Amino acid sequence: MTQEYNHSQVESSVQQIWNENQVFKAVKDTSKEKYYCLSMLPYPSGRLHMGHVRNYTIGDVISRYQRMLGKNVLQPMGWDAFGLPAENAAIKNKAQPSEWTKENIAYMKKQLQSLGFAYDWDREVTTCEPEYYKWEQWFFTQLIEKGLAYKKKSAVNWCPNDETVLANEQVHDGLCWRCDTPVEKKEIDQWNLKITAYAEELLASIDKLDGWPDSVKTQQRNWIGRSEGVEMTFKLADSNDSVSIYTTRADTLMGVTYVAVAAKHPIAAKAAQSNPELAAFIAECNQSTTAEADIATMEKKGMSTGVKAIHPVTGDLVDVWVANFVLMDYGSGAVMAVPGHDQRDWEFAHKYGIEIKQVIQPNEGSDIECDLSKAAFTEKGTLVNSGEFDGQTSEQALESIADWLVTQGLGQKQVNYRMRDWGVSRQRFWGAPIPMVRLETGEMVTAKEFPVELPTHLRLDDANSPLVDNPDFQDVVIDGVKGKRETDTFDTFMESSWYYARYTTPNSHDAMLDSEEANYWLPVDQYIGGIEHATMHLLYFRFFHKLMRDAGLVDSDEPATNLLTQGMVLSETFVTKDEKGGKHYHTIDEVEVEKDSKGKAIKATLKATGEEVILAGMEKMSKSKMNGVDPQALIDQFGADTARLYTMFASPPEQSLEWRDDGVQGAHKFIKRLWKLYVENALIEKTAITLADLNKEQKALFSKTHQTIAKVSDDYGRRHSFNTAIAAIMELTNAIAKFEVSSEQDGAVIKFALDTAVLLLSPVAPHMAQALWQAAGYHNLIVDEPWPVHDETALVKDVVTIVLQVNGKLRGKIEVAADASKEEIEALAKDDENVAKHIEGKTIRKVIVVPGRLVNIVAN
Repeated sequence: MTQEYNHSQVESSVQQIWNENQVFKAVKDTSKEKYYCLSMLPYPSGRLHMGHVRNYTIGDVISRYQRMLGKNVLQPMGWDAFGLPAENAAIKNKAQPSEWTKENIAYMKKQLQSLGFAYDWDREVTTCEPEYYKWEQWFFTQLIEKGLAYKKKSAVNWCPNDETVLANEQVHDGLCWRCDTPVEKKEIDQWNLKITAYAEELLASIDKLDGWPDSVKTQQRNWIGRSEGVEMTFKLADSNDSVSIYTTRADTLMGVTYVAVAAKHPIAAKAAQSNPELAAFIAECNQSTTAEADIATMEKKGMSTGVKAIHPVTGDLVDVWVANFVLMDYGSGAVMAVPGHDQRDWEFAHKYGIEIKQVIQPNEGSDIECDLSKAAFTEKGTLVNSGEFDGQTSEQALESIADWLVTQGLGQKQVNYRMRDWGVSRQRFWGAPIPMVRLETGEMVTAKEFPVELPTHLRLDDANSPLVDNPDFQDVVIDGVKGKRETDTFDTFMESSWYYARYTTPNSHDAMLDSEEANYWLPVDQYIGGIEHATMHLLYFRFFHKLMRDAGLVDSDEPATNLLTQGMVLSETFVTKDEKGGKHYHTIDEVEVEKDSKGKAIKATLKATGEEVILAGMEKMSKSKMNGVDPQALIDQFGADTARLYTMFASPPEQSLEWRDDGVQGAHKFIKRLWKLYVENALIEKTAITLADLNKEQKALFSKTHQTIAKVSDDYGRRHSFNTAIAAIMELTNAIAKFEVSSEQDGAVIKFALDTAVLLLSPVAPHMAQALWQAAGYHNLIVDEPWPVHDETALVKDVVTIVLQVNGKLRGKIEVAADASKEEIEALAKDDENVAKHIEGKTIRKVIVVPGRLVNIVAN
C-alpha cells in the first residue's frame, strides 16, 4: 500500500467489498440486542445538499459505533417522494412528476452510496410507489370505520400560490411554509384525522420521552395547548338563541363588558344580512391573516352587531361585537371580553369606547402596579366588584365561580386543547389518492380494493389537478352502484408519518406491517432530523404510531426512544444590489474573497468586474441565495471520508455549522497524516503489552490511548459529541507522531495506539479505516471488529504536570509523581529555577498546593 492517500481508489474498492458481501443487510436476530438508527428521509429534489450529508453522517456514525458494540443494527433509507416540488417542476418542464422523481432518486441514491453510508438498501421505501401508499389508503378506511377520520366543510388555510390547503402547522407567521405566500381563509370540504382524540395521551406521554430534546417537547406541549376552564352560555336578548363561550379565567367573569365573535360566527352572519356595512367588514376579516402571532400584534378592529347578550350572573346586557382577533377555528368562535384584565380586550375597548371594569386587584402587600387607564391588569389577585365572590383570591374564585355556574345549570367545567384536527386533504395531483367514493345515491363510502392508483401517465399544464373531471379515474362502481372517486390527495405528511415502521417490513405484501418483525425493531432507538419539524412531522408520527398501536399493528407507545435534532449548515452569502435596490446573489466561484488571519471574510469583489460585493454573513445554504456547496464536487476533490469528517468535526451536531473551505482542507490533511503514519508502521507485528514492563515514554502513549478510548466511547455513545471525539483522536495521532520506535516494545505500543486510532475513527471515516485494516493483514471487516474497551489501570498516571505560580502568575511547570505529598510538591516547586528567581529576597507568606494541578507561592 502506498504512503500517498488516494481517496478515489480507496473508496471505490472498499464500497465494492461492502456491496459484494452485503455487509449492511439487517436480519432479525433475537440473540442480539437490536439497534434501530434512523435519519429523516429526504425529498428527492435532484441532488443532496450539505444538510443531508451532515444529517446522514450523524446517523451513520451512531450506527457503525453501535454495531461495533455488538448490536444488531438496522439503518434504512428511502424517499419522501410525493409533494409539490415534483409537481411544480413537472408543470414547468411539461413532464410527468413520476419521471422527474425517479430520475432524481436514481441520482441521489448514487450520491448516498458514494458517501459510504451503511444502509440496508433492500429495505428502501419510495412513498409514491403504489405498494407503499396502498396500505396508507387501507389504514385510512379503518380510521373511517372507527370515527377517527371524517370529512366536513370548514374554514381552512389556503395557499393561493400552490392552490392547496395547508394544515395549521404548515402556516408560519401567516405565510405558506413552502413558498412564503400570505395564507387566506377559505371554506372547503376537507378530510381530517381526529388527532384531538389523542390530545391528552400525546401530551401526557411527552413526559416519558426522556431521550428527546426539551425544546421539542416544550414546542409540542405548547402546540397541544391543554387548558382547564369553564364553558358557559350567554343567552341573547330578545331571542331564543345563545352563544357558547369558553374561558380559563372564570375569576374575571364579573368584568365582562362585551362579547366578541369571529367573522364567520353564525351570529355575525345573521346580523350581516340586514347590515351591509357589517357584511363588508366581515368580508375584510375573512381576507386577513389567520396566524396567531400576527393576530396578537396587528391592529384590533371590530364592529357591533347590534345584538345584546345577557350576562349569566348579573343579568346585565352587553354588546356583541365582530372582532378580527377572534378565530372561528379556536374554541366556539366567541370570547367573553374582560378589558380590565386582558390586554387584547383592553386595546379593543379603549379604541371603541367600551366600558372597562376592574374586578381583580393586586393581593395585599403586592407592589404590582394596577392602573387600568394605562393597561389591563393581567395578573391574578383578589376579587373586587364581584358580588358574593369579593375577597376571594383568583385561585379560589376559579373554583367557586365555576362550581356556581355548574350548580345553576349555566356552565360546565371543561378541558380544551389548542390543537385542532389534522386536515389531510390536498387539492393537488402528485399525492396518494384518498380512497373514498361518492355514490350517485349521495352516500360516501370507502374504496374496496387497494391501491387506488394514481394515473402517472397524466400530464400537467397548470396547478389544477388532472384528476378532476377525469372519468377514467373518477368513475367507479361499488357493489353495483355508480360513484365518483375523491379527487383530493393526501397531505405528504401522511406518508412520512409511518415510513419508519414500513422499513421494518418493506416486503410485507399481505399486510401493512408484519407485526412480529415490526415489534422486534420498533421503537426507533435513535431518530435524527431537524427541529423545524417539532410540531409537524414529529407530532404527526407520534399520533400515527398510537393509531397503529390501537389497530394491533405495533406494541410500543411511542415511535422513537431518542431524538437528535441537528443544526443547519451555514455558508457565506455574497450580494450585490441593482439601481432599484434589488438583491442579486453570487456563488463563491464568482467572487474574490479577502480573509483575515482567522479565515473570516472581510472583503469580496466580483471576479468579472471588480465590483465590491456585500458580505451578507453566514446564512443557511440554499439555491436561492447561491451559497450552497455541492457535495459531489467535494467528494470528487477530497473524498467522502473528508466530507464526513469535516461535517462531524466543525461543530457539535445540535448547533449550526459554519462552512469553511480551510476546515475541509484541514480535515483532508488529517486523514492523509493518519494514513501515512499507519502505512509506515503497518508491518509491525501486533504483540501483547504488559503495563509493568513499559518505560515512562511507553506508558505515556499507552495511557493516552486508553484515555482516548474512554473519551471517544462516551462522546459517540452518551453525548453524541462527535467533534470532541475527533479532537481526541487527533490528539492521540499527534502523540503517536512524536513517539520514537527503537525497540520491539516501542513497536508493540505504537501498533496498539495506531490500531486504536483507526478503530475509533472508523465510524466517521470508514473507507480509510477499512483500507488500512486490510493493509495491516487483519481478516475481519473493521465494522465487525469489537469496539475497543479502555483499561482503568492504564488510565492511572505515574506522573502529573504541576503548574507553578508566584503571586498568581505562571512561572513554570514541573512533573511529579502522581502520589507525591504536598510537602514534596512544595519543595520541588521552590527548587524550580524560575520560581526561585521570583521569590529570591522575598518573604513567603503562603504556599497553596492543589495536588495534581498547581502550586501558588504568595510572597512579597
